[in-house]
Amino acid sequence: MRGKSAIKRELAPDSKYGSVLVSKLVNYVMKDGKKSVAEKVVYACMDIVATETKQNPIDVFDEALKNITPTVEVKSKRVGGANYQVPMPVRGDRRYALAYRWLLVAARGKKGRPMSEKLAEELMLAAKNEGDAVKKRADVQRMAEANRAFAHLAR
Repeated sequence: MRGKSAIKRELAPDSKYGSVLVSKLVNYVMKDGKKSVAEKVVYACMDIVATETKQNPIDVFDEALKNITPTVEVKSKRVGGANYQVPMPVRGDRRYALAYRWLLVAARGKKGRPMSEKLAEELMLAAKNEGDAVKKRADVQRMAEANRAFAHLAR
């Protein structure tokens, strides 16, 4: 390594639900440092989830995250002049980073409604193992499965 690795900072749980995962979602939703706007979007999203599913929104959110997080991904590796897509297990922190990213890309891809509604819909679909974010995870898993023959190149 070149220098010291960055120390991992602990994230404070959010004020309404007391969950670190929700706090992380707020940070991912946030644009241009507008945290209060992001909190309003996420909390409105959670209220929509609670009214439509008649369940605790944190349970729905945890189930959705569980269904989105990938276990394996492919990384490009150059061997003897050829590039191979090598399947590799996903590290712990990266799993959540990918899950949040895919969730927000899927929600932002829907047009014509407020972000809280789009995010709530995507969360409810992901909790039922449906939706664009779950489809993205399935595509990544399928790609890794298809390139299983190159697993011996992983390091």
